[in-house]
Amino acid sequence: MLIDRILEKAFAVSGLGGRLTVTTASGYRFHAGDDLGPEAAIRFTDAAAERALLLDPELRFGELYTDERLLIERGTLPDFLAVLLARNHGSPPLWPVRGRGLARALRRRLLDRNDPARARSNVAQHYDLDERLYGLFLDPDLQYSCAYYAEPDIGLDAAQAAKKRHIAAKLLAGPGCRVLDIGCGWGGLGLYLVRVAGCASVRGITLSREQRAVAARRSAEAGLSDRAAFVLEDYRATMGRFDRIVSVGMFEHVGPAHYDAYFQACRARLAEDGVMLLHTIGRTGMPAATNPWITRYIFPGGHLPTLSEIMPPIEAAGLMLADVEVLRLHYAETLRDWRARFLARRETVERLYDARFGRMWDWYLASAEAAFRYEDAVVFQLQLTRRNDVVPRTRAYIAEAEARLARAEAGLRAHA
Repeated sequence: MLIDRILEKAFAVSGLGGRLTVTTASGYRFHAGDDLGPEAAIRFTDAAAERALLLDPELRFGELYTDERLLIERGTLPDFLAVLLARNHGSPPLWPVRGRGLARALRRRLLDRNDPARARSNVAQHYDLDERLYGLFLDPDLQYSCAYYAEPDIGLDAAQAAKKRHIAAKLLAGPGCRVLDIGCGWGGLGLYLVRVAGCASVRGITLSREQRAVAARRSAEAGLSDRAAFVLEDYRATMGRFDRIVSVGMFEHVGPAHYDAYFQACRARLAEDGVMLLHTIGRTGMPAATNPWITRYIFPGGHLPTLSEIMPPIEAAGLMLADVEVLRLHYAETLRDWRARFLARRETVERLYDARFGRMWDWYLASAEAAFRYEDAVVFQLQLTRRNDVVPRTRAYIAEAEARLARAEAGLRAHA
C-alpha cells in the first residue's frame, strides 16, 4: 500500500527512534521505525482518512484525531507524536510537502493581513472563549504564555512566578516607571509590575473583551484601578510615552506584513531612556508558514517568526537590541503541565463545550509540546532600547533584581 511505503521511507530518511504500528481501515497492518524509542499504534476508521492524510499530513493529522477517524490504540498521544518527531531536530519533515508549504507561505504573505478589524476577529476566536476554560489548566494568575523553569521540577505555578520575575528584572522595572503592556492577557503581569515591582502605572491593552473584563475586575478587586488600567485598544492606536514597554505572547499575532508598523509604534511610545522586553514564540529554522492546523483551529492569523524576520524591522525602526535570550524547552514543560491539568479536568471541559472540543484541545496542547520538544519552536526574549547606555553592561543585574523581587513577593504573602 502507498501509505506504508511512504511511512517506511520517511522513517528511514529521518532516522527516528521508536516504533509505529498502523492498521488501515481494511485491516491491513504494518510497522515502521525501530525499537529504540516509544511505541505507538494507530488505526484509521475509513479509507478516505488515509487518503486525506497522505495529501496533507500537516493539516489532516489533527483533524482526523479530533474527528476520531484516526485512533490511538496503543501508547499515548505524546508517545505517538514522539515517534513521529523525536530526533527530527533540523531534519526534513516526515512527509515532504514542499509545494504545498510554499503555496501556504505565499498565501499567508498575500492574504493574511492583520488589520485592526481582522486582528480583533482573530483574537476573539481564541481568547474570548469561556473564562472558566482557562481557569481549568492555567496557574492561579492566569499566565497563558511560556513559564520559566529556573530550577528543575519547580512546578507550573512557581515557574510562572519565575517568568514574571525574570521579565520584570530585564525591564529594570521599578518605582516611577510608566509601563505599556501590549497584549496584557488577564492582567497578571501588569498587576505584578505595580504590586511587586512598584511601578508607578501600567496601561494594559488587549483586543479581547473577555480578557479586558477580567483584568479590569482583578485590578479593581486589588484596589489598584488608579495605577493599573486595562483597555480595549489596538497597539496602532495607543498614544503617549512610556518608560517601559512589555509584550508577552502577543507578537505571534502581529503578522510579518505588520512588523514594521509594530516596531515603529513601539519606538514612538518608548521614552528616550526606556526599555522594552518582547517575549514571543519563534523558530530557529528558516522562515515558513505556521502549521496549518494551528492557524485554522487555534490561532488564526498566527505566525512564528525567526530572528531573521524580526531584526530588519527592529533596525529600520531605530531600536537597538540590548539583549536576546532563547528559552529552549521551557515551553515544552509548560505545555506538558497545562495538558496534565487539562486532562485531569476533561469532564468539566466537555461540559463547557463538548467531547470534540476536548479532543481538539488535547491535540493542540500535545502537538504544541512536541513542536517545542522535537522541532524548532522556541521562545525569544528580546530586550530593546533607543540608546546603548540604558541597560547595565553585564547581566549581573538580572539575578540581583530577581532576588529583590522574590523578597518583595514573600513580603506581600506574609502580609496577605
